[in-house]
Amino acid sequence: MIPYRAILDVPRELVSHLSRLLRAERRLRGTRKGTRKSSPWWQAVYGLVWFRNGGDIANLGRGFGLSRTTSYRYLNEVIDVLAEQAPDLKDALDRARADGRPHLILDGTLTSIDRVGEKKTSVKGKEIDAWYSGKVRAFAANLQGLMTPGGFPIWISDALPGSTHDITAAREQVLATIRPYLKDMPVLADSGYEGAGAGVHVPVKQPADGRELDVDTRTRNALLRSLRCLGERGFALLEQRWRTLQHVHLSPSRVGELAKAALVLTHFEHGMIR
Repeated sequence: MIPYRAILDVPRELVSHLSRLLRAERRLRGTRKGTRKSSPWWQAVYGLVWFRNGGDIANLGRGFGLSRTTSYRYLNEVIDVLAEQAPDLKDALDRARADGRPHLILDGTLTSIDRVGEKKTSVKGKEIDAWYSGKVRAFAANLQGLMTPGGFPIWISDALPGSTHDITAAREQVLATIRPYLKDMPVLADSGYEGAGAGVHVPVKQPADGRELDVDTRTRNALLRSLRCLGERGFALLEQRWRTLQHVHLSPSRVGELAKAALVLTHFEHGMIR
């Protein structure tokens, strides 16, 4: 066995913030001093190393002197205390309106996960893998997100199975709450959200009979796409900074909390949390 040193490239202030959350959680649970393997500070460091780099949890934990069971428990505690700080949809919309956002961008992503055996019945009556996405031809979790006009993520949804279409996910998790805000703060989205209703602007699809769209509609589509495409930066920002989101080895039931935790970390690094 050969030990080596490494550098965690996150601000020291972020470690301090997370350690304070963990310390508060320990007090809430009534954890006595000296009964934990690691201090809140080193638990925060351990969790942030995993968020930055992903990888084998048990192997990473050994580097911090943790057993396999403790490694998973400590990591789940980190995810939970961060996810609890994530804004719900209404809070995110209220803040966006207060900040004077002229519009928001709604987008979805499919987060890669390990194979899952859960089944469901398709609209054609066939039994299919619930978490398998035909779009990316892999097992995945569907996440919805709201971004500012510049593409910064302000809200992330819970995870749904990868076979869920974006419009279905939006109807279940977004549209009812966002509807009252659309008059003053419209939402831009791609064609996967066709049918979302007034206030959610999507490109007009090419007619099935092959007719060409008129020039006004083509111009509208071009302008809409040029603004909406910036929203793709939101998920890229999360996945590139917190690489564990690129492929999640935890249970699919944890993907939503994991994404919300990464959102909180991103908000802190960009000065949205003090």
